Amino acid sequence: MATYKNEGYDPQEIQALKDECRQAGRSFVYVEDDDLDVLESGECVHVQFPGQYKGQEVIYDALIYTLRLHHSSMVYEMAVDQVKKTFPEYVPPEDRQPGYRISPEDEEEAEMALTEIIEEIEETETVKVQEHVEIDTEFDYGISLDVCLNTEEITDEVVENFIRNFNSNALSLDNTLYSFTSDAQEE
Repeated sequence: MATYKNEGYDPQEIQALKDECRQAGRSFVYVEDDDLDVLESGECVHVQFPGQYKGQEVIYDALIYTLRLHHSSMVYEMAVDQVKKTFPEYVPPEDRQPGYRISPEDEEEAEMALTEIIEEIEETETVKVQEHVEIDTEFDYGISLDVCLNTEEITDEVVENFIRNFNSNALSLDNTLYSFTSDAQEE
């Protein structure tokens, strides 16, 4: 019995995933990930599916999300970086460690600055995004895919369509650059 450095290439693991997919009636299974709150939004899913890589069967571990979510994440990161230049002690709520302290006045001022910077970035369309698929073959379980699609919501149908096109080498990505605002979608 062969042992695999990466269990995502193990034929038994792949067969178990295929069986799980068949039981679910889909070509993929959802992966529960408590670290990703955004999975509840409908704009992002974490899935696994069987496929081929260089002629070898493998398990793909994919994070699939909308262009709008990708854009808002990039805008937020850029805005936080700018706020930290003025308020070096500021740490966004999602990154705060127990014991983190900031005065309520400084926090309010930093949060207001953050909001203003986000609005400015959106208005000036500083950040533009496009569909993409990033492949990480050094992943610890199978092959990791980071997939950004131009769709309003990531549904079972969107995931099935992506997997079908990806596995048949018929995937065609939209290379148009998009920018979004918090209120309405713009191109």
